[in-house]
Amino acid sequence: MTSDPRNAAARTSDPRNAAARTSDPRNAAARKTTARIALVGDRAPAVRSHQRLPGLLDALRRRHGLPVDAYWIPTEDALEPGAVRGFDAVWLLPGSPYRSEAGALAAVRTARENGIPFLGTCGGFQHALLEFARNVCGLATARHAENDPRGEDDDAAGDLLIGPLACSLVGHEGRLATVPGSLAERLLGSRESVERFHCAYGPVPALLPRLVASGLRFTGHDGEQAPRIAELPGHPFYLATLFQPELAGDGTDPHPFITALAEAAVTHAEQANSGMKSRFDEKSLSWPVHSGHTGERIRTSSL
Repeated sequence: MTSDPRNAAARTSDPRNAAARTSDPRNAAARKTTARIALVGDRAPAVRSHQRLPGLLDALRRRHGLPVDAYWIPTEDALEPGAVRGFDAVWLLPGSPYRSEAGALAAVRTARENGIPFLGTCGGFQHALLEFARNVCGLATARHAENDPRGEDDDAAGDLLIGPLACSLVGHEGRLATVPGSLAERLLGSRESVERFHCAYGPVPALLPRLVASGLRFTGHDGEQAPRIAELPGHPFYLATLFQPELAGDGTDPHPFITALAEAAVTHAEQANSGMKSRFDEKSLSWPVHSGHTGERIRTSSL
């Protein structure tokens, strides 16, 4: 896969993209409520997408007028009841294999069932599909080969949902086509996009019709029609991508999907402030993490 001039940076020329939303009257001047985003994953200094997070969060505040605070929730902590329930958005980040598959899946399920805005990227995409297969489609034995590495001969039950890619996408860029009318197309402002990948695992086709029949929608595909973006119609904001939007451009302007997550989070926070629903665990009204956890806030003052 090669780079293309119509890449993530080029999308800023479209009036419907994230940069254009800075002129929306709901942002900087009017949007005062701070949203809290749970960054679910196992932070590692070597993971490039993790390195970019402070700069991206700062850009959301400064360039797009979106008041967001973000807190790391390790996957082992995410397994605890209520771990992400009090947040305004859940972002399941790259960095798999996660230390706790169960924790990653619990975070996805909480966001999906409670209408909390959700973005899953790379490993987050893979585990979003896995959670949906197990808990919505009833495929209790659906598995991820990176977490359950059986040989090909051991898949007689046909339960392999996420398997090794025939051609690794680590360090590659790839062209994607979006489905007309989809959330992905609206956010990108284009039917085509070139995105950056860093993964060696992806969805296996055999079980995907079961996910579609249960309501999941695949809205972005590569040149071989392999699904690379998933959405959940009817959810306030549910988007998962096999590519890593964290790696778009030079990291100074967030990818439209990241900006859209922040916008959805601020909307969720505003609704909570209006009394529509509570964001916090009642035992700890001043801390946006379940009382049993010590999520660490990302700070950008040193940038």
